[in-house]
Amino acid sequence: MSRLDQQPLRVGIGGLGTVGLPVAKWLDGGGVKGLVLAAVSAADKGRAQERITGFTTDVPVVDLAMLAETCDVVVEAAPPQFFQAIAEPAIKAGRIFIPLSVTSLLEHMDLVDLADETGARIIVPSGALLGLDAVRAASRGTINSVTMVTRKPPGGLKKAVFVIEQGIDLDGLTEPKLLYQGTVTEAAAKFPANVNVAVALGLAGIGPDNTAYEIWADPGVTRNTHTIKVDADTASFEMTIANVPTEDNPATGKLVALSVMETLESLVATFKVGT
Repeated sequence: MSRLDQQPLRVGIGGLGTVGLPVAKWLDGGGVKGLVLAAVSAADKGRAQERITGFTTDVPVVDLAMLAETCDVVVEAAPPQFFQAIAEPAIKAGRIFIPLSVTSLLEHMDLVDLADETGARIIVPSGALLGLDAVRAASRGTINSVTMVTRKPPGGLKKAVFVIEQGIDLDGLTEPKLLYQGTVTEAAAKFPANVNVAVALGLAGIGPDNTAYEIWADPGVTRNTHTIKVDADTASFEMTIANVPTEDNPATGKLVALSVMETLESLVATFKVGT
C-alpha cells in the first residue's frame, strides 16, 4: 500500500491552552497531509467547546480518557494534574502518545514499560529546547557531564509551586535571583510545571539524576533563556536558546506549540532532516 492510500492519522488533543489550542487550529486548518484533528478534550469541556467555535470541522469534545478510544495519536497539553488521565488510557490502547508535561512523565516512568507491552510509542517533543538530537547521539558514547541553566523573567516564575510555597517575592526584583541549584530530578519536584525542558534534556542524555540544573528569576532578560553544556567523549558543545514568551502564559515560549506541530508532521513526513 502506498502512502497515498493510507488513512490519515487521527490526532486528539488533551488541553486547549497555550500549546493545545494553536496545534488544534493548525490541524483544523489543514495542518499537513496525513493528519486530521479527530477530537479535543480539556478539564472544562464547556470552555473547550467555546474555544473550538468557528473551526472548519465538527470536532467532538470528549472526556480526557476518551481521546485514546478514537485517536491514533494523543497529544497531552494539559496542566500536570491531568497527565495521568490522558496518558494511561492512550498507552494502554497502544497509541502514539506525545506528552508536554514531561515532568509528570518522570513521575510515571512505568508507562514506558507499559508501552513496551502494548505497542504504544511515547514521543517527547523538543519543546522550547534545542540540540536534543545531539545529546541523544552523544549518549551512544560516553557523556561525562550535562549542565543546564534556565533564566526567565520574574513574571514567568511567579506562579511556580516552589516560589509560592516558599513565599518568594519576585516583584520589583532588580538583580538575578537563584531559585534552585541541584539535579533535574529534584527540580522537577519543586517546579512541576516549569522545568519540562530540563527533564527532556535529562531523559535524552545521562538521566535526570545526573543532569545538573539551575533556574534563575532574572529581570535582565525578556525571553525564557536556556543554556546547555555537554562534555562527552565524542564532542563538547554549548548551546543557548532564548524563547519569546507567549502573551497569555509567559512561562511558556512560542516555540513549544511549533515544536508539537513539527513532531506531528514528522510522523507522516516523507522527507525529514535531523533525528
